[in-house]
Amino acid sequence: MECTTINEGRLINKLALRLMPLVCLLYLVAYIDRANISFTKLQMLDSLGLSEAVYGLGASLFFIGYMLFEVPSNILLHRYGAPKWLARIVLSWGVVTILLAFAHTATTFYVLRFLLGVAEAGLYPGVIFYLTLWFPTQHRLRMLGYFTVGSSMGNMIGAPICGYLLDQAGLLGLQGWQLVFVCTGIPPILLAGVVFYGLPRSPEKAKFLSEAERSWLVSTLALQQNEIAARDSGGHALSVLKDPRVLGLACLYMMASISIYGVSYWLPTVVKGFGVTNTVNGLLNVLPWLAATLVLLVLPSKLRAGNKPLRAMFCAASLGVLFFLGSVYLPDSQWRFIALTLGAPCMYLLLPCFWTLPTRFLTGVRAAAGIATINSLSNLGGFIAQNLFPYVKTATGSVTAPMLIPSCCMTVFALVSLVLLLRLRPEGSPQSTLKESHP
Repeated sequence: MECTTINEGRLINKLALRLMPLVCLLYLVAYIDRANISFTKLQMLDSLGLSEAVYGLGASLFFIGYMLFEVPSNILLHRYGAPKWLARIVLSWGVVTILLAFAHTATTFYVLRFLLGVAEAGLYPGVIFYLTLWFPTQHRLRMLGYFTVGSSMGNMIGAPICGYLLDQAGLLGLQGWQLVFVCTGIPPILLAGVVFYGLPRSPEKAKFLSEAERSWLVSTLALQQNEIAARDSGGHALSVLKDPRVLGLACLYMMASISIYGVSYWLPTVVKGFGVTNTVNGLLNVLPWLAATLVLLVLPSKLRAGNKPLRAMFCAASLGVLFFLGSVYLPDSQWRFIALTLGAPCMYLLLPCFWTLPTRFLTGVRAAAGIATINSLSNLGGFIAQNLFPYVKTATGSVTAPMLIPSCCMTVFALVSLVLLLRLRPEGSPQSTLKESHP
């Protein structure tokens, strides 16, 4: 048969080179737009006369809009295809980001942050689902690792850019925080056309594949999907909303969301306490996300077999607990910052490993809805984090005390990972899927 002549490794690398740069760029730009709020805080509080608590509430409303519209957004992506829907997403969030530069009241700030969440809803789970349409199961963890690099690099690149722009007050008649919103809102608008015309919808319509490559890929993916579908309980797309496996994974993923969004939101405030300029603050903020990027580029490709992703989740979460405790209790600021830098890659390694779990038991439109449900509910973690971190700071009087929060979250993640590791057989073996619990 013709498909037997296909070099699988070469084909997967071909797909990765064609697809991953653009989807990684999308997530990178998205994370720059998410990170900007942690830097604009350094000036907006005084400019708009807001308190830490009021600003934290406004910043966190992004996650409410995101949560409410994520599942329908992902179902529409499944219907209309990734190129059209992702282009719509990036265009709308870029426009709203620019409008944030002209928010001069708390109410306007609240409304625009909520609308930003609505605009961006579906991006992350949409891409996760999109990758399942292209890459066989055994190659997804590596691709998810590459995709997650976009978020760590977004923080890494966005930090010095935002810090620099804060110090350019007066340019174009705008304050520094306004420049941050304008300059970070333009790239997604420019990307909309690139996504619409440059992102292929599915393997069946991929002109860059040969007939033999297309046939092998389509048949391989169909076989894997059929195997999963045979184990899936079935039902319509929204039936995942009451699937205990989906809800349980959403609660687990929330622990990672609280940690990542909380640390990225609060880190510039911690570094500001060192007495540095905004530009230096941005440069120092590069280091934790650089460490996370390096780990994501190296480790996921080595974690494909069996339950290695679960073991990596347990180890990363356990180390994260220690590093975030160190960021609070080590004797001087230099060592505390080093602990934070080492804690960042622990958080980020959890993400690609985690996303191998839903695809063990979901396929088709239920996979699109299920992935969106997990990500949507877990995004409450972002809302919780951006309100809880300022609260802990106010309650304790310590700028570093909020870093106890990710330490607690990583403890939960480590314990659940250990339980799953003990209960699940290696993926691909009999009974390897997450079993649905029954009362």
